[in-house]
Amino acid sequence: MGLALAPAAIARETGEPHAWQAVPVPDGTPAAQLRDVAAAGAGLAWAVGEEARSGGTLGSPLALVWDGTAWARTGLGHLGWRGYLHSVAGTCARSAWAVGTDTAGATHVLRWDGQTWRETDFPGRGQSGTSLTGVAVDPGGGAWFSGRTSDGQLLLHRDGGTWTWLPAPPSATAATPSGVQLTPAGDVWLYGVGIVARWDGSAWSELPAYQGIRASITGLLPVADDDLWLVGYDYGVGGPVGKPPGVLLLHGDGGTWESVTRPFGVGMLNGIVADAQGRPDRIAGWDFWDQTRAHHLRWDGAAWVSERGPVATTPVVMNALASVPGSAGGYWAVGTTSTSASSSALLRIER
Repeated sequence: MGLALAPAAIARETGEPHAWQAVPVPDGTPAAQLRDVAAAGAGLAWAVGEEARSGGTLGSPLALVWDGTAWARTGLGHLGWRGYLHSVAGTCARSAWAVGTDTAGATHVLRWDGQTWRETDFPGRGQSGTSLTGVAVDPGGGAWFSGRTSDGQLLLHRDGGTWTWLPAPPSATAATPSGVQLTPAGDVWLYGVGIVARWDGSAWSELPAYQGIRASITGLLPVADDDLWLVGYDYGVGGPVGKPPGVLLLHGDGGTWESVTRPFGVGMLNGIVADAQGRPDRIAGWDFWDQTRAHHLRWDGAAWVSERGPVATTPVVMNALASVPGSAGGYWAVGTTSTSASSSALLRIER
């Protein structure tokens, strides 16, 4: 079931195909999904999401931890609120963060204490107009949060015990970033519909942003200033109730965005990761026309090609993807077994 893969089977090199396998998940309450995943190494990873959802009513926040052998539930009853966790990042046991939203729409920031997640205060917490959408952690342990304040600031930094909201990019008006991405060079990128901007530690550089109709941007990979990848999905204009989204796969040269040929066109792309050299590597995907297995994309050095997960008896919807640092490498993909907030939806993890 993927727990005994040899290092050679999961070594990560651009262009090399890999066999995905389903991994057992802990028992829990149905109507569940995992929304994000992060890995500190072969022996430590985190996944977050929600369970016990009732239609449009949010359920309870859910968190899992990988100890190198199995995934286990992390008790969150001490948090005392209902809602979901939607972003997680971490580089080691002492530097991991998660972001969630409760049923009232308020943002919660959690820090990993080695055993569970603990609530952490942050500037703007509980204030009208302030919310956080994503988190990334740098090698030095600093945490970066994308979001928005009522004053239009979009990037929050925690360095040691100091929190700082950075000044907003000059052109940022109504756009709220959907996530934050760090580069090996130390640059911080904000991305989302209507915004792609880089903070270099002292000033912002802004790129032309994708302006989609009913679109969601789920990932950005900045290989270089003139070599960027943007992924997500877009519902477009009109259409019947239940209309599926179209895949977004865009390549940017720093001035324009061009749509790129992809193996399937109806569905979603949810997250993109680089290889050890910072080159394009993998994208997690959901294929509307073939729902019983994940449809990941693999960069073969010249184009994005299909890489399929194992066939299941239910839909397979992968919401997030993470690469595993270290010589063994590999990937985690997490999601759910339903295309809607179904009462029968269960957690899905593949490796």
